[in-house]
Amino acid sequence: MNPSKRAASQAIRASVVQEKLRTLGSPEAARLAARFFKTGPGDYGEGDVFLGIRVPVLRQLAREVRGLPMSELVLLLQSDVHEDRMLALLVLVLNVAKGDDDTRRQVYELYLAHTRHINNWDLVDASARSIVGGYLADKDRAPLHRLAASDVLWERRIAIVATHEFIVRHDFADTLAIAHKLLKDRHDLIHKAVGWMLREVGKRDQPVLETFLRQHGLAMPRTSLRYAIERFPEPLRREYLERRA
Repeated sequence: MNPSKRAASQAIRASVVQEKLRTLGSPEAARLAARFFKTGPGDYGEGDVFLGIRVPVLRQLAREVRGLPMSELVLLLQSDVHEDRMLALLVLVLNVAKGDDDTRRQVYELYLAHTRHINNWDLVDASARSIVGGYLADKDRAPLHRLAASDVLWERRIAIVATHEFIVRHDFADTLAIAHKLLKDRHDLIHKAVGWMLREVGKRDQPVLETFLRQHGLAMPRTSLRYAIERFPEPLRREYLERRA
């Protein structure tokens, strides 16, 4: 972004961005999103509020306002409206993509200080790899293992999804360790995330995944196993599923 555009972006306040977002929503899309993301009483997304804006639209807007100051992004992240929070996270992801280590540290610390607002699976999945995994890639990964032990569903999902950044670097140890810690997790959204990350390991090194499955496959939730072996040849998939039955 050239200096004039960055200055203009920095002059925008969160309230102005929110006004823009409210012109982009669709009541019907909002109703569909509220059902899809389980916002009813007792559901994992209980009480979340949707405007009904597609993610590609949010990504485009994020590029336009990527110079928003951190303080304004925090205001968006603390909003009750789902798309406000998603937009803040998409801007933060853009900021770490080209930022220096100090920028990545600031974003990482902000993120972990506001995990209570990163409270649906799409918010986690859009941000944890880049912000958390990206920062910890060359650092001590102990924070991820603490998150994996959290009582908060979304912090546990952050822990496993963040390891995607390590997986693409052919670094599987933390993914496997955290997957093992989460094998007995009771929530389906963790089962799916664990299976997804194991599948990503297997895409790069199937023998590593198969070693894990031989050791832990019988203890895995069936959903995790199905996700993990999705890319296996059909005879091998059947073998693992029949072994688990």
